[in-house]
Amino acid sequence: MPLRHGSKIYCQLLLDSNRYKLAEQLAAAEGKKVTGMLREMVYAALEKALPASEYKAALAADEAVWRESVKKRVEGRLRSRQEQGESDKDA
Repeated sequence: MPLRHGSKIYCQLLLDSNRYKLAEQLAAAEGKKVTGMLREMVYAALEKALPASEYKAALAADEAVWRESVKKRVEGRLRSRQEQGESDKDA
């Protein structure tokens, strides 16, 4: 059963050891982490397997979630700085 990790879904993938080593070698040659490279491969396979409209809709929805997440972080940091500034004035 997949678990939530922020706005992403965490799923476990079991690979046979020798093919995983191939993925490690490929990732190293590209200067990437294995998990990031495998994620890109999965997304590329989904894009190829699904109708373009369906994949693009999912991509746009994921990008909107990402933008909202960044917006909330920026707002949270700004609020934290404002609160810190107010507590500095009280001291």
